[in-house]
Amino acid sequence: MADKELSFWDHLDILRRALIRIISVWFVLAIAYFVAMPYLFDNVILAPCSNDFAFYDLLRWIGEKLGLQGEFFTQEFHVKLVNINLAAPFFIHMSTAFWMSVVTAAPYLFYEIWQFIRPALYPNEVQGVKKALALGTVMFFLGVLLGYFMVYPLTLRFLSTYELSALIENQISLNSYINNFMMLVLCMGLAFELPLVTWLLSLMGLVHKTFLRKYRRHAVVIIVVLAAVITPTGDPFTLSVVAIPLYLLYELSILMVKDKPQEEEDTAEEQEQQTPDGE
Repeated sequence: MADKELSFWDHLDILRRALIRIISVWFVLAIAYFVAMPYLFDNVILAPCSNDFAFYDLLRWIGEKLGLQGEFFTQEFHVKLVNINLAAPFFIHMSTAFWMSVVTAAPYLFYEIWQFIRPALYPNEVQGVKKALALGTVMFFLGVLLGYFMVYPLTLRFLSTYELSALIENQISLNSYINNFMMLVLCMGLAFELPLVTWLLSLMGLVHKTFLRKYRRHAVVIIVVLAAVITPTGDPFTLSVVAIPLYLLYELSILMVKDKPQEEEDTAEEQEQQTPDGE
């Protein structure tokens, strides 16, 4: 609590130095990714376009073990991208390097946040916030990995082979591929922050365990709809790949938050009983 003796400008200076360090780390990583981008593009970013991608191999293995002959498990899949914009490769080279540096620097960003807020915390709060930031980092990268290895490959395979008419040949542009790739992977990373967000809301008294349990069925419907939006495919397997992890995150959120104090709960129940029907 020694930082309470610092002035407003002292805190502002500490924040300024933290921002400079964060931007410096992002800049160094962005340069490194820019240099390595040709290799990363061929072996990481464009890997879902090839038939030997790890997730496609897994689907074929499942099909063989369970004797499933459907196209979903046996499909040979290849995507060839086209570029129709003269400057697109250069700008995508830069933007992809930047966003990959942002994702990679997430642990350091959480560390700087921790270093900035730790002096203002009471001893009994330090351990809880430390665990929350560590959990947020781990969950973010789990979401990114799930998005990369499962959600995006399924979406790509469905949308790239979808035919509105036999007279229309699907040609996927480089811009379209990268935009969808970044959106889905980052969205899954952010979606996995649900337990952390819920925990923070519970600290502010906005949500509690009873509330989350009461609206569990509503949450399931919202999760299924969200899964359908993220992966607009027609088969239940694809929806399950997204919906099940999101539902498990919801259940994890219930375990993490505190319940409403008994006094408040009793007061709420009394008010519900005293409220006339129809009001």
